[in-house]
Parts: sequence; structure tokens; C-alpha cells
Amino acid sequence: MDNFILIALAIVLGYILQKLNIFSKEAPTTLNQFVIYISLPAMILLQIPKLSFSIDMFMPIIIAWSVMIISVILVLSVSKLLEFSKEITGCLMLVTVLGNSSFLGIPIVNAYFGAEALPYVIVYDQLGTFIALASYGTFVASYYSSKSELNFKIIIQKVLTFPPFLSLVLALFLMGVNFPSLINNVLETLSSTIVPLALVAVGLQLKLKLPGHEVKPFTAALLIKLLIAPTIAILMCKLFSWSSEAASVSIMEAGMAPMITAGAVASMAGLAPRLSSAIVGYGILISFLTTAVLYKIII
Repeated sequence: MDNFILIALAIVLGYILQKLNIFSKEAPTTLNQFVIYISLPAMILLQIPKLSFSIDMFMPIIIAWSVMIISVILVLSVSKLLEFSKEITGCLMLVTVLGNSSFLGIPIVNAYFGAEALPYVIVYDQLGTFIALASYGTFVASYYSSKSELNFKIIIQKVLTFPPFLSLVLALFLMGVNFPSLINNVLETLSSTIVPLALVAVGLQLKLKLPGHEVKPFTAALLIKLLIAPTIAILMCKLFSWSSEAASVSIMEAGMAPMITAGAVASMAGLAPRLSSAIVGYGILISFLTTAVLYKIII
């Protein structure tokens, strides 16, 4: 219960600070940068070495990419069926496919499963969602927007220079290594900042204005992201008889709200900015209910 109070309080606090204009417009970016460059790498170095090579380690990767690929097919099909514009289709290709697997995934999974489940969250996020954001996300923003050109060199550079990804590569070489207590304590202290900072940043960026004329794409996006995506993950686990904690965490990750960064990318690319903000904002709020139901289903 304490974890859920912290999640709700941090997001509400961020939202209030946004409405009061106490922080500058750059504050969410600054907080996210701290999380990306310091908090998340520390958590990766702390948690990943605790894993051992097994099918459990590869489950989050397999499920993450399978869910995203099927979600892409669904978005394209729905967009064609309902005759969405290229702008709206590009928006949905970002916010419906890419989930908030770290900034929301970490505190929510920690609340339900405890800190021992976090390595699977990190694997799902870094080897699934993040690589998809850097590669697929860049491609979608470039293809559906006339504002930028597709550049594979930039995509590769983004992946190889992303601090959490570099930390993950290092952490994989340290699997099975026990850190001295001093290093362990420093990593624990730094990694503990990820939850409050990331969630306050979520609140600072939360937008709840629903474009009335875009109800259909809004509804389609949240149905696919919050209901169909985790259902795909559940069916995969049933098909392969996966029932471990790694499988449960992967299902929860598949059901996370739309990624805030994906919404920002959509807005910057001119892909239905109001719609993308509404999908992300309402998606985060609704996901607290859907993930709670999801947890009851899989446990």
C-alpha cells in the first residue's frame, strides 16, 4: 500500500506543480535526464548482475517484441479500416505500440512483485522498449512526418550511446559478481531516486485535454495498449507454458500505459500533438486500474 501511495502522491504533486507553474517548462526534461543518466544506470548495475542466464532472462525480450510487432499490425489494420489520416496513424504507431516500461513499469512492478522482480523490468525495457523507441520510433517519426529525414546512422548512434544501454552491456559482463558493500550502498541510494523523480516528471507532463473529434483513434489506442497488448502476452505465456515470475512481470509490462517519450516524439514530429498528449495522459490514469485487474488475473 505504501508503494501505491507514493506513486499516486508523486504524480499528483507533479501535476499540481505543473498547474501552479512553480517549475520551469524544462523541469520534466531535467528530471528525466537525471533518471536516464544516473538513477536508471545505477539500478541496472545493481539489479542485472543478480540474474543468471536462463529462459527467464529471454522471456521479457521475446514477449516485448512480439507484443509490439502484433500491436503495429493492429494499429495499421484499424487505421485502414477507420480511414485515419496519415498524421493520426503515425501518432498511434508511436503511443499505442511503445509502453511506459521504465518510468511507470519500475514503480508499479516494484509495488506488486517487490525489488527482486526489477531485473526483468530492466531487460524488458532496455532490450525491448528502448531499442524499439530508438529504432522503430525514429523510423515512424521520420516516415509519417515531412519534417525530418530517415537516418539509420543516427538510429544506431542513439542506441549505442544511450547511458542505460551502456550500463546494461557492462552489467551483463558483471553477472554473478558480488559488489563490495560500499559500491552496493551507493548504487542502492542512487537507484532509489528513480521512483520519486520519474513519477513527479510524469505529473509535470500530464495532459488531460481530450480532443472531441478524435474519440475513435483515442479509444482504439487505449484498447490496444491497455487491453489487447497484455492479452497477447498472456496468450503467449499460455502457449509456451511460461508461468515464472519473469512471465508475470512481462505481462504486466505489456499492459503499461503509453510511453510519455513516444508522445513527445509524436508531438515534435507534428503527428496529432493534442491526441498524443490525451492518449498518454488518460492512459497513465486508466492504467492504474487495468494493471491492478491484470495482476489479479495472472496471480
